[in-house]
Amino acid sequence: MNDRDYVLRKHREHRGKIEVIGKVPVETKEQLSTYYTPGVAQVSVEINAHPETVYEYTNKGNTVAIVSDGTRILGLGDVGPEAGLAVMEGKAVLFKRFGGIDAVPLCIRKGTEDEILGFLRQIEPAFGAINMEDIEAPKVLRIVRQASHTLSIPVFHDDQHGTGVVTLAALMNALRLAGKGRNARVVIVGAGSAGIGISNMLIHAGFRNMLVLDSKGLIYKGRRQDMNEFKEEIAGRTNQKGLRGTLDDAIKGADVFIGASGRPGILRKEHIRAMADKPIVFALTNPSPEIEYEDARKAGAYIVATGRSDTPNQINNVVSFPGIMRGVLEVRAVSVSPGMLYAAAAAIARECRKPSRDNIIPSVVDKGIAIELTENVAAAVAKAAMKEGIARAKRSPSSIRRAVRDSIWRYKRIESGIVR
Repeated sequence: MNDRDYVLRKHREHRGKIEVIGKVPVETKEQLSTYYTPGVAQVSVEINAHPETVYEYTNKGNTVAIVSDGTRILGLGDVGPEAGLAVMEGKAVLFKRFGGIDAVPLCIRKGTEDEILGFLRQIEPAFGAINMEDIEAPKVLRIVRQASHTLSIPVFHDDQHGTGVVTLAALMNALRLAGKGRNARVVIVGAGSAGIGISNMLIHAGFRNMLVLDSKGLIYKGRRQDMNEFKEEIAGRTNQKGLRGTLDDAIKGADVFIGASGRPGILRKEHIRAMADKPIVFALTNPSPEIEYEDARKAGAYIVATGRSDTPNQINNVVSFPGIMRGVLEVRAVSVSPGMLYAAAAAIARECRKPSRDNIIPSVVDKGIAIELTENVAAAVAKAAMKEGIARAKRSPSSIRRAVRDSIWRYKRIESGIVR
């Protein structure tokens, strides 16, 4: 299924993966005058007088912008916005298939932080939320933080937030199976978007015995080499003993290894043998992980997860972002908070009804689980947003679940007629 010629041929056949389909018919003069001119002017007058009704009269509340400059694409690096468009189209399909959300890829030229922030402000009126994707760190972290404080719609960063959520969800079940808790010693390798996102998510969840490494080694308070404000924050909240050194030093006695390094093969069998009893290994770099699945199991890892679909325990963001964004949109949240992300992680962990060493996180390709997963994650996220007072609309969990189900089934009915 990964044959190059086949993949290229299928993309060429469809000329991409997305299209725009209208919701209403325009077959008669009456329909044309109702949905376009002159009738639509009445809608514009109403929205101008009552701006909040834009969510009632347009598709803003179900439309997400996927913004990328193509500088960090799927392990390929800086391949540019045109090459990135193929990936963002795929992301849009996933939003629609698993969340019933209309997502629009907006691949832009590389720019400064201020230029990209300016772009986000310019497109804000047309979208209910923004999903930042595959932009180089730490620039994207700064953009997301600033945009979250200045825009009136939520800004979700899947590489950071989505990865943090699915990793925490899987770790909750893995630790339960291993008979360990949140006092477990966790080693995280990688301090880009994913590593920072995972670290912050675990800190919010109550993990305190954590060590984080980047390409220069352990991050500690007072380190000067290759630091930025996000690493400084991590240094102040982890590594309380101020340990220094490399992975060889950090891994000794660790309960959990989480790799978001982008460096295949950096975790060796002897590293796993130096870990604590029942070691948990999440080697998430794609497509080539920090250690191969079979090698980790042979070295004694109790539970192994990767980002790959051809091994058990795939930690894949697709189990998180459709439900998270759906919950955000349903209550018109103004931002995405750590509490909302934690609620999503807990909901995902619960969806794994019978956890085992080879089943610590649900998969959207499991028959019958995708819609229910999105429903429950969306309801949990919406509930957290309302509790925190950052939701502009109040919705019951049952109405959110019904909206999710209706929108996904509507897409599936369309899909069954057009997909070959």
